[in-house]
Amino acid sequence: MAAHSDTFSIRTRGKGTYEITSEVASMVAGSGIRDGTVTVFVRHTSASLVIMENADPSARQDLEAFFDHLVPEDTPYFVHIYEGPDDMPSHIRMALTRSSEVVPVINGRMALGTWQGIFLFEHRRAAHERQIAIAVVGE
Repeated sequence: MAAHSDTFSIRTRGKGTYEITSEVASMVAGSGIRDGTVTVFVRHTSASLVIMENADPSARQDLEAFFDHLVPEDTPYFVHIYEGPDDMPSHIRMALTRSSEVVPVINGRMALGTWQGIFLFEHRRAAHERQIAIAVVGE
């Protein structure tokens, strides 16, 4: 069994989804691992990861609109608003999604479906630089 780990950063422009599939795929290819898994982890509490359709951007727009409706920024009972009105909503949105994704690696490539992509889901309004850690394990 072999293991390979690495990190990369992605600069966001504020709320939204940012595809990171190609960066992860490049790291998987560089790992030399043919069969196993890749774990992708976002090192923040106000951004998350999702596997989502990457063909039609309107699917991600609907996801973003749904979370804006589900956890609105103007919720009057939130106490944790030290960094602004999007502070606590961003933490809740992260908790409702995921901080990591695990994808099978088969024949040296991620076994994502035809329309699947890996996305950083930025929950804050301001631009941020987000750190992503990956671990590829297998043979």
